[in-house]
Amino acid sequence: MSARKSQRIHKPVQPQHMPVIDPHAAAIDVGSAEHWVAVPPDADPQPVRSFGAYTADLIALADWLKACGITSVALESTGVYWVPLFELLETRGFNVRVIDPRQASRLKGRPKSDVQDCQWLQRLLACGLLAAAFRPEDQIIVLRGYLRQRQMLLTFASHHIQHMQKALELMNLKLTEVVSDITGKTGLAIIKAILDGQRDPACLARLRDYRCHNDEVTIAKALLGNWRAEHLFTLRQALELYEFYHRQIDACDRQIEAYLATLPHRGDGVAPPPPTRRGKTRQANAPSFDARAALARACGVDLTAIEGIESRTAMILFSEIGSDMSPWPTEKHFCSWLGLCPHHRITGGKVLSSRVRPGANRAAQALRLAARSLHASQSALGAFFRRLKSRLGAAQAIVATAHKLARLVYSMLKHGTAYVQQGLDAYEQTYRQRSAAALARKARELGYELVPAPVVS
Repeated sequence: MSARKSQRIHKPVQPQHMPVIDPHAAAIDVGSAEHWVAVPPDADPQPVRSFGAYTADLIALADWLKACGITSVALESTGVYWVPLFELLETRGFNVRVIDPRQASRLKGRPKSDVQDCQWLQRLLACGLLAAAFRPEDQIIVLRGYLRQRQMLLTFASHHIQHMQKALELMNLKLTEVVSDITGKTGLAIIKAILDGQRDPACLARLRDYRCHNDEVTIAKALLGNWRAEHLFTLRQALELYEFYHRQIDACDRQIEAYLATLPHRGDGVAPPPPTRRGKTRQANAPSFDARAALARACGVDLTAIEGIESRTAMILFSEIGSDMSPWPTEKHFCSWLGLCPHHRITGGKVLSSRVRPGANRAAQALRLAARSLHASQSALGAFFRRLKSRLGAAQAIVATAHKLARLVYSMLKHGTAYVQQGLDAYEQTYRQRSAAALARKARELGYELVPAPVVS
């Protein structure tokens, strides 16, 4: 018998169909001008349809889904095109899930179109293979909209600070070299005097605030330049736009303060104790109202008690995640959602990559900024950050410290417990004991005994 005949012939095995978990599932591939909708093949003679993006079209889409007996819907979209459709379907009683595009990636080499995408999503949802992206409750979404608007206004205002700096440089006025912030008390007073027609450097230097590091002579030397009309016009418009955006920010703060007062109070309703003074001046771009007390009433805990987390950071965290930690079973799930833990890629027992998952999570960005501010903090968290920075570098130390802050925030919101600050001396003593225990264990493994040196008085 030949070797070819001795080989066993295998018949191709037909793949088994995946079990359907939800037979009443539909999926929508959302676009800016049209939405492609797929329902189960037995729900309608035409299971894939296209609808427009106008409100009347969205209502017709929801009516068709009701007629097909649909109860759960998956949405895949970029941008904000999905928001009106999501809100409409949710009010109509559907269980709507916004899908992370990474879950719905198709196999390579397969054709791709809007029709095939919505059919593929419908199949995955029916088989229970799609998880909903996190979306906080509606009360938090309203607050998040106000906070994101405020952040956008701050971004626009910062652009006009750069425009003022450019106009000053074009006139060879070195104001940015002698004051740390041209939007501070000294900088704005000098800029407004220039726009009012003052050209004498000595008179302009007398507007110096007593806290400015440079003296009047140095400031006067920096304010001798050329007064070209086009640059003065640019400077005036940039200042007016900067002040306009800050008036809008003040209006936004009043709206946020009023909305926070309408949120239900959590905890015992007792106001948090007065904060310990962490700095000499008010934090830049901080809210114009007492956000700390309002957030403590809404959260039930005072997040600003954690070193590095100020009122503005606490507001961002509360508006992005809310106070309900039930979507994350453990703090590990929470840190993974934030993208503050290693994203391992392992094959054949070999670690290909362990970098953190890239993403634009606003809560994670706020925690990273809070971690970066701990470089000079005389606290346990500050010592932790400096120790990791000396060993791993600034980038990894920021991520690791932000991870520790995230665990503290999760624990406080989950259990409603207050933050207990660990002092710098206690942290150093604990770290010293851990290091000595590790050295003693290593010595025993090598057959040695670690003997402490006598204390020299």
